[in-house]
Amino acid sequence: MSADGPDLPPWAITGTYLEACNCEVICPCRRIDGVAGGRSTNGVCLGALSWSVRDGQAGDVDLSGMGAVIAFSYDDDEPGSPWTFFLYVDERGDELQREAMAAIFTGRLGGTPERQFPWVWKESHLVGWRASRIEIDHTPRRGWFRAGGEVAVRVRGPAAELQQVTCVIPGHTRTGMEIYADLLRVDEAPLVFEFRGMCGYESTFAYSSGDV
Repeated sequence: MSADGPDLPPWAITGTYLEACNCEVICPCRRIDGVAGGRSTNGVCLGALSWSVRDGQAGDVDLSGMGAVIAFSYDDDEPGSPWTFFLYVDERGDELQREAMAAIFTGRLGGTPERQFPWVWKESHLVGWRASRIEIDHTPRRGWFRAGGEVAVRVRGPAAELQQVTCVIPGHTRTGMEIYADLLRVDEAPLVFEFRGMCGYESTFAYSSGDV
């Protein structure tokens, strides 16, 4: 499949967000009480991200109810720390919905991703993307998500009740919660890893083509 996507008019999506990575709690890349973070715990960050679209539209294409998952890695010591990532879009969507989701989450349609998605504003390597059976439960403090048999994440929380923790991907202007990841597993070569008891983060998001 190509991530080029269709030629679409302005778009907007809102919903919930959940991620996990191999950093220790609290993930060093977060802002804590407004103070910017730094290097990942281990120098190499491995993780998975998920979005559940509550309401969304791309031109005449309805994206409400769609989901997306990204598995990724990056090395802090590699110049520019480029991301290597694989994108999964919801197989329940038709061809236009799948193409629109892929175009949004790879940054091809501009807007919010150019400011909030590191794999868009940095040099990056898209391993590929495909439609997959995506299952997402973003119940606060006990969410989980899966993408086929390749990605599985399960979390619990909270990890830091007394500090304000924000993350660039959902946006530093949005409130969220640092949580523990009971399970983070990815099996999508070259992205193959499994961790337990590391960090996670849950929040909401609102992205659009007009957010520049």
